[in-house]
Amino acid sequence: MTTGDQLHVGSLHRYPVKSMLGEALPTLVVSYEGAEGDRRLALIDAETGRVASAKQARLWRNLLRCTARIDGERVRVRLPDGTEVSPGEDDFDDALSAVVARPVRVATRRPAGASLERADPEQVLDRGLDAVVDAPLLELGEATPGDSFVDLAPLHVITTATLERIGTEALRYRPNIVVATPPGYPAYTENDWTERTFAVGSAQIKGMGATPRCVIPTLEHGDLGRATHALRTPAAENLVDSFGLGRLPCAGAYFEVVSEGVVNAGDPFSQALT
Repeated sequence: MTTGDQLHVGSLHRYPVKSMLGEALPTLVVSYEGAEGDRRLALIDAETGRVASAKQARLWRNLLRCTARIDGERVRVRLPDGTEVSPGEDDFDDALSAVVARPVRVATRRPAGASLERADPEQVLDRGLDAVVDAPLLELGEATPGDSFVDLAPLHVITTATLERIGTEALRYRPNIVVATPPGYPAYTENDWTERTFAVGSAQIKGMGATPRCVIPTLEHGDLGRATHALRTPAAENLVDSFGLGRLPCAGAYFEVVSEGVVNAGDPFSQALT
């Protein structure tokens, strides 16, 4: 049971296929590799061998029109026309290739050196979604054990205070844990959580740094339209020196798992005693 002024888990999320919409859950099992079932699959560009990510909106933004969920032992993907397919079915790769208009294959584990193109988000907003822009390569999962397709860290956490300040939906930032905050709680407090350990459910997690934002939050997500302010607002209000990459617009924070456990919606989110 939580009290009105406590930080607590407002909602829990996982995204079984990278860059697709995911599912909200009442309970999340958390291991050193991150949330169970999160970013466990990805599409691989058959031409380049790179991981398909809506960070390169010109090629992959239609992935955000698909929704992935885990049904028992199977991942189910709902396509934009409402049909469902699963990895392992004969037509899965063909169906997803049709959605993105580019040949792709599904991967079930992150290969060594897996990378994706991270298009410069300001250039995308300035020049348009189909413009060819600078797109440096990002190697995946460098701070995460195992073989999931997370960008960097096992978990991503964001507060409702930050979301309310920016004025957008949590799903645009693809968090695992949304921390519900009391009235008057300051936005962007996640900046201050680096190296701090928090108890949540039976797990303990440690802040790694503020999460730099790409173009994805500004894109259409399912039935949600464009939202350029999802990047413009943190760019104006919350530039942070992030992971040695320079001062970048940030919202939320990355976390590592220091003690595995189970997290439930409503659990307190509190600094662990050391």
